[in-house]
Amino acid sequence: MRRFLRAAHIMAAAAAIGLVVPGTAEAHAQRGRPVTFALIGDTPYGDAQRAAFPALVSAVNDDKKIRFVLHAGDVKNGSSTCDDARFTDLAGLFGTFRAPFVLTPGDNEWTDCHRTAAGGYLPTERLDKVRKVFYPVAGKTLGRERMRVLSQATDPRHRAYRENVMFSRGRVVFSTLHVVGSENDLEPWSQLPGGDRPASRLAEFEARQDAALDWIDAAFAKAIRTHAPGVLLMMQAEPTATAGFTQIRERIVQRSRAYGKPVLLVHGDEHQYEVEPAYAGVPTLTRLETFGSTASQWIRVTADPNDQKVFTWEPQTVPAD
Repeated sequence: MRRFLRAAHIMAAAAAIGLVVPGTAEAHAQRGRPVTFALIGDTPYGDAQRAAFPALVSAVNDDKKIRFVLHAGDVKNGSSTCDDARFTDLAGLFGTFRAPFVLTPGDNEWTDCHRTAAGGYLPTERLDKVRKVFYPVAGKTLGRERMRVLSQATDPRHRAYRENVMFSRGRVVFSTLHVVGSENDLEPWSQLPGGDRPASRLAEFEARQDAALDWIDAAFAKAIRTHAPGVLLMMQAEPTATAGFTQIRERIVQRSRAYGKPVLLVHGDEHQYEVEPAYAGVPTLTRLETFGSTASQWIRVTADPNDQKVFTWEPQTVPAD
């Protein structure tokens, strides 16, 4: 309870210092109106998908109802290099979306970069680079039309986690959580030159998990405070009942059950479009896994505060040339 109340204080403090948090000044014009957005993940994988990705961008850009784009992580496959040039190229590519582009990191961007095929990088060093390239300004998205969002970097206890962001549209609360595959970085960095560094790896895991738990609390505190009709949480990996995800899963289940309104948990990682209602036994919690390892499919999602379900979606296929 103390953590939950602290999350509420964080949101109040953000408003007090004049942060433009969507759901206040910028989003008043959309209060109560449906909002439509694109959901993608685990893309582009490899050179062929990188070459095809502009067609996906064009398809999304041509849909004038799309207000923002969510990417559930893994901007490259696990066997391609994690070099600076690749990251810079991909950030530029994502910047060609007309609408604001919101990304949560995946394991292929940093956790798995110890692999020989990925370049044998120290994962925490690559995570620093991911933050610099894909989140150059804390509190602002990528995309041609950039959107101001609340970044967890505003919290003195979690200043490093600029990638965890929150905003409201159509009165619905949207929040990203940095939770990745490879057992959320509990899997050893087995191919790292010089061997695994368990102390560093576990310290990173604990700090990031702490930040994610606080951010979950903050999202639901905001939803309750603003009487939001629904909450969307986005992360890269499904929070299964295993060591790397147990606390995250339990917190989402607890907060969703107490909230009692529709919660949509979106993620990628397994590369399969999948829907699971009543996730983890919570009637109002739905798990939506996006397409992956493809540049030709995406999901068109609408959040309608006037619809009892709040969230509806429809798979889309990029038209062939």
